[in-house]
Amino acid sequence: MANKKLYETVGSTAYDNLIVDNFPPADVYSVTVTSGEGKLTRGTVLALSTGTAGTGKMRILGTTAGSNETLDANCILAEDVDATRADATALAYRTGHFNRQALIVKTEYTFKLADEEALRKGGILLSDAL
Repeated sequence: MANKKLYETVGSTAYDNLIVDNFPPADVYSVTVTSGEGKLTRGTVLALSTGTAGTGKMRILGTTAGSNETLDANCILAEDVDATRADATALAYRTGHFNRQALIVKTEYTFKLADEEALRKGGILLSDAL
């Protein structure tokens, strides 16, 4: 009888310190990221484009809003996405409990209390995690 391997490694995951707790549960949904946003990484805070000139698509938080456009923090990117040359469909967290220090916003943008409040109203809680 041949020696058969009774176990094998199928895959692995790395802890990225993004999710702090299982309550409230992290709920994922599909979003459209606006073309030209570039390559975005899991943990990027996305803002929804609304207003009379809004597109209903997502942009990275900290992007300057256009005329008659409002950009408010809305969700957190759940997976890497490339929206360099075209609009991209991605998965994002609309609820959950996340590490404030692991979030990504546009370079030189400072995450504000108003941003945190907008996320909280949508069901996203933020905490400091070590």
